[in-house]
Amino acid sequence: MSERHVRRPRKRPQKGIGLIGLGAFGRLTAAHLGAHFPILGYDPAVSGEIKGVTLRPLAEVAACDVVILATPVPQLSAVIAAINPYLRPGAVVLDVGSVKVIPAQIMLAELPADVDIIGSHPMFGPQSARGGVKGLKIVLCPIRGRYARPLAAFLRNTFGLDAIIATPEAHDRDAAMVQGLTHLIAKVLVEMEPLPRHMTTASFDLIFRAIEMVRYDAPEVFYAIERMNPYAPDVRRRFFALAAELAESLEKNGEPKSIGEKNSDPVETTG
Repeated sequence: MSERHVRRPRKRPQKGIGLIGLGAFGRLTAAHLGAHFPILGYDPAVSGEIKGVTLRPLAEVAACDVVILATPVPQLSAVIAAINPYLRPGAVVLDVGSVKVIPAQIMLAELPADVDIIGSHPMFGPQSARGGVKGLKIVLCPIRGRYARPLAAFLRNTFGLDAIIATPEAHDRDAAMVQGLTHLIAKVLVEMEPLPRHMTTASFDLIFRAIEMVRYDAPEVFYAIERMNPYAPDVRRRFFALAAELAESLEKNGEPKSIGEKNSDPVETTG
């Protein structure tokens, strides 16, 4: 029997929610959940006080009834290995990554068999949540256990979030376009700066707002969205292929047509 499946001694649970990772999103999480639960936080890169968070050793944070992993997806395996000895049987472990298929596979394979697992993706960040989180979307992916739907109800009733239940695959298929293209276009437009700020249209202002919402995301977020979503490469290739086709048509002064429309020989008529 593998070490992962050996039942560990039941530990005395810590009161509150354990939050591992206190970057920008971890702090946003603490700011909202801290009004309802004690938050025990751990992040080796953080020192000093954080409002609403009690910094504690990893062993204490991982022994909470609920443990939130607010860490970059590429670090997920290392974090799980570090917390496994301290997780108590029956605990609920959630991640908050921007992709869900790969984290779900990692958590299911590497977390102890006696903990429940929920994949979550808050479809917002510190910039888009500056005015509050009411009405914003969060996706919950049940991976193991029965707590995803009660959690969705709590998030709806307490914070007014639009909590969506989905499989990791369904999430990543939609996110490949919803997030993949948004971040990709924003990345290109940032490289084209300075962008006009005065003589603009309403549609351009919306594009600029979209850029500002993702401009300051950590590089790990862009990497996860573009490289760790199994559906992102196909969406990206299709987007660039259609853009190249449109550019070629414009360069040749071709007749306006729908992108992707097949060329056909003109039909000669006489009258």
